[in-house]
Amino acid sequence: MRKGFRKCKNRLLVLATGLALLAACSSPTSEVAAQQVQAATETFTPRRIVVGADSLVRGRLLDRHDSVLVATGTLHLLKLPRKAPLDTTALGQLLGWGPATIRRRIAQALPYDNAPAGYPVNLRLTAAEAARVRKARKQWPTLVLSTEVGRRYTANAGAAVLGYPAAEAQAFFAQARRTQRGRFYRLRNSGVEGYYNGLLTGRVGYLHPLLDSLGNVRGSWAADTAFRQGQDLHLTIDRNLQAYAEQLMGNRKGYLVALDPKTGEILAYVSGPVYDPATLTAPDQAKVRSELLYDENRPLINRPAMLANPPGSVFKLVNAAVALQLGAITPTTGFRCDQTLIKCVHRHPVPSSLTVGLKYSCNPYFYQTMRNLIERVPDSLAPDTVAARHANLAEWRRLVRSFGLDSVLGVDIPREAPGFLPTPAYYDKARKTRKWTFRSIYSLSVGQGEINLTGLQMANMTAIIANRGWYYPPHLVRSIGTEGPLPRFLEKRHTLIDSAHFAALLPGMLGVMQRGGTAETSSLADVGITVAGKTGTVQNGSDQDDDHAAFVGFAPADNPKIVVAVYLENAGFGATAAAPCAVLVMEKHLRGPIAPKRKNWEARIKHRARNGY
Repeated sequence: MRKGFRKCKNRLLVLATGLALLAACSSPTSEVAAQQVQAATETFTPRRIVVGADSLVRGRLLDRHDSVLVATGTLHLLKLPRKAPLDTTALGQLLGWGPATIRRRIAQALPYDNAPAGYPVNLRLTAAEAARVRKARKQWPTLVLSTEVGRRYTANAGAAVLGYPAAEAQAFFAQARRTQRGRFYRLRNSGVEGYYNGLLTGRVGYLHPLLDSLGNVRGSWAADTAFRQGQDLHLTIDRNLQAYAEQLMGNRKGYLVALDPKTGEILAYVSGPVYDPATLTAPDQAKVRSELLYDENRPLINRPAMLANPPGSVFKLVNAAVALQLGAITPTTGFRCDQTLIKCVHRHPVPSSLTVGLKYSCNPYFYQTMRNLIERVPDSLAPDTVAARHANLAEWRRLVRSFGLDSVLGVDIPREAPGFLPTPAYYDKARKTRKWTFRSIYSLSVGQGEINLTGLQMANMTAIIANRGWYYPPHLVRSIGTEGPLPRFLEKRHTLIDSAHFAALLPGMLGVMQRGGTAETSSLADVGITVAGKTGTVQNGSDQDDDHAAFVGFAPADNPKIVVAVYLENAGFGATAAAPCAVLVMEKHLRGPIAPKRKNWEARIKHRARNGY
C-alpha cells in the first residue's frame, strides 16, 4: 500500500516538474531572464574611433570681396649648412635673389646681430625657388629643403586684424619672454586668428562604440561628437583700402579706423607703426621680431582696441549733444570767445551759435556749454549746489555712456579696453573734497583731462552721429562659413539722445570742412563728396613732444557710407595731420582713384609715413 502511494507521489512530482518547465519555456519573462544571464557572462570592448583627423584643415581668412588673405598651405623651407662655408652670392643667383637680398634675408633670420657662424638658418622659399633648389641638388649637397604645413599670408597688410595662431607663434613667444614682454604681447595681439581660433581650427569627431566578442556594435559607452571642418571667416575688411590706409600710417604712432555706419562693419583697421602680418610666425624673421619687441614706439600694441587716449576737441560733439538733451544750450545759443576762461588756439568770428562754435572749434564756447550743464541747479536741489553738481555730472556720464563709452563695445578681437569717464566719486577722491567746482574739472569740456577713449570708440561715436543716434557694434567678421556674423553684431543699439539733437550737430560739422573751418583744406567738394567732420588737437603734457592730432568724420554727409577716425601721436594739429589722412581714405573708398588735385598731397603724406613723422 505504502509502495503504491509512494510510486504515485513520484509520478505526480515528475508531472508537475514537467508542466513547470513547459510553462517556463513558454514565458517571455523567463526568456529575457535567460538572455540576461547569458549577457552577463559576455565581455564587451569599448572603442574610440577618430573621424576626420586626416581631412581637418584650418579655415581661411578672406576679405569682404572674398579675396583670400590667409590660408593653410605648404611652406618651403631651405636650411643652410651650419659648418661648411657658404657662397652667398652663388646661392642668391640660384634663388634669383640679388646680393643685397640674400644678405638681408639671412640677417633677418638671425635673432640678433653678430650671431656666431653656423647659427641655424631657415629661409622661406616660393614654390618656384624650391624647384630650382631641387634641380641643383647635386651642385648643392649641403642644402636641406623641407616642407611643412602652415599659415600663408597673401598680403603684407592687416597684422593687427589678422593676428596669429598660437601654435605657430611659439618662437615669437620665446623671444617675448626673453625680453620680459611675453605675457603683455601674447595676450594682446592675436587678432581674429586668436578670437575665432576654435571655429577656424574645427574639430575631429569621436565615436564610442561598445563591441561584443564577435565585433558587433552593442550600443555606445559615451556620447559621440560630430566632425566639424575648420570654418572660413569672411572679414569686413576691404583688402585694398586696408593696404592704402597702412601706407598713410606707415611708421607713425597712432591708428586709423574706418567703418560702415549702417552695419558696424570695419572697412579698415590700422595700428601704427605697421608691420608685415607674417612676421610673428615666419621661421626666418627672428631679427625683425626682436626689433619689434624692443621698438620704443611699441608697434605690437593693437592701438585701436587696447590704448585709450584723451580724444581732444572731437569730443565736443558728444558734449554738445548731451547739453542739447539736458537743455543746457539750444542750437542758437551763443557765447563770447572769452580767452580768460580757456585759451582758443586761433582767431575766428564770435561763436553766435552751436554751428559757429563747432566750425571754429571754439574752446571758450564749449567751456561755457559744459559749465551751464554742470552748474545748473534744479529747483529740488536749490539749497545744495554741491549735490547739484554731483547729480549733473552723474547725468552727463549716464548719457555719454550710452554712446558705448567707458565700456567695451564687444568687438571680435582680444583684450579690448573700456576707456574711462570720471564719476563724481572719482573727483571727490582726486580733489580730496566733495566741494569741487566746475573750474577744477573744466578739461572735460574740450575732451581732455580724465576722459580716455579707444580708436574703436572714437569711430563708433562718429557712426552714432552719422546715424542720428543708433549703431551696430563694430566687428571684423561679416560671416562665419556660410552663416552670418555672431548674433550680437546684428543687435541695433540706441543712445539716450534724441535724433533731433544729432541733426543739430551736422551744420557745424559741415562748416568744419568749408571755407574758414578748421579743416577747410581737406574738403572733397571738388569731386562731389560732402564730408562732415571734426578736428582735434590733444595736448600730451610734454613740452618736448608735439601734440597729438585727431579727426573724425563721415561721408557723404547726407547718406553716410564710411566713417573714419584718425589719431596720430605727436603729429601736431588735427587739421593738418589727421584730417588729410581721413579724407584720402574716404575718397579711396567712395571713388577709387585719388583726384589729381591731391596727388602731391598724397605723396607727401606717404613720405612722412615712411619716415615716421
